[in-house]
Amino acid sequence: MVGNSTELKNALLFDKVEVPHFNYVGDSILGYKAHLGAGVILSNLKSAKDQIKIAIEPGGTLNTGLKKFGALIGDLTEVGCNSVLNPGTIIGRESMIYPLTMVRGIVPEKHIVKNDGKLTPKTT
Repeated sequence: MVGNSTELKNALLFDKVEVPHFNYVGDSILGYKAHLGAGVILSNLKSAKDQIKIAIEPGGTLNTGLKKFGALIGDLTEVGCNSVLNPGTIIGRESMIYPLTMVRGIVPEKHIVKNDGKLTPKTT
């Protein structure tokens, strides 16, 4: 479902994705039943306008060769209202991002990102 005042640009939405209202989804992929709260921004362009690099483990980066690349969001992931995902962010399946949170890098599956940036495993 794509709602009111949501902008999609080169986005791939899998089945039952919910992008209800006031969202920007640029150059991103959203997995099955992913949900974005109101006002979520999936940023796809760095301020410096150089190529997007994805943080990979352990401590390395992968250059995408792209100047525009948003986020990869896993199945059954919840992103809280007014959160911002920086270019090249990867959110693992069944993870949760608290509202008003800025995220960059990789969030492993079944984890919670709180407002202070702390990463906590989900217990259920």
